[in-house]
Amino acid sequence: MIATGVSRGLGAARARVLLDRGLTVLGVGRAAAPGLEGDRFRFAPCDLREVAGIDDALAPAFGALAGQALKWVCLVNNAAPTEPFGITSRHDGATVMRSLAVNLGAPVALSALFLRAFPDASIERTIVNISSGAARSAVAGAGLYSEAKAGLEMLTRVLAVESGGPTFRAVSLRPGVIDTDMQARAREQTEEVLPSVAMFRRFHADRRLVAPEVAAEKIVDKVILGKLRNGATYAWPDLDKPLPET
Repeated sequence: MIATGVSRGLGAARARVLLDRGLTVLGVGRAAAPGLEGDRFRFAPCDLREVAGIDDALAPAFGALAGQALKWVCLVNNAAPTEPFGITSRHDGATVMRSLAVNLGAPVALSALFLRAFPDASIERTIVNISSGAARSAVAGAGLYSEAKAGLEMLTRVLAVESGGPTFRAVSLRPGVIDTDMQARAREQTEEVLPSVAMFRRFHADRRLVAPEVAAEKIVDKVILGKLRNGATYAWPDLDKPLPET
């Protein structure tokens, strides 16, 4: 499996589950979580904010995997900072570009590189785009995140129509509200910066946040290793049933 965002939270927990299952994991990003190590864990450093440099930074690592006798390979586009928070009028052009680069530009570039590196239709190939309920419901003060997640779900649908066939599938996953640093940072915001901050505080107060380790086990079994419908979107906790198409 190739995965971005393995430095903490759900991404790190999911990588640990896969390693425990005996799979090889290639982590991509600026850092990997402590404890992600061993013969089956590899790390390819890459600053996903620099979308134009992704091919040069990662093509060797992708190529090394492609040179092995693989039966299955999966890309998980997981890295997605919610920050910067703030209503639209607070963001300048540079802020917009930095946010969309990681949350949308990098997944598109990584998916393109993945398809070029693994063109063999005899290999089972999967792309999982980690989305959010924010792709469907606008979140005041987290607009850049919401907009990117909506675009990410469209990427899934584009990949499905362009790369159909029995051995390829692309899916979007809305993993629910996970107890991560992302949620903690959202709760710390003022209402001026994040008008929807009360929603994030309710998630915590009502104990609706799911531990990353709990979510990771189910996501690995039902999504990453599951046989899902190409182009579909799945949402926690009912990962057996795709959401209705809109």
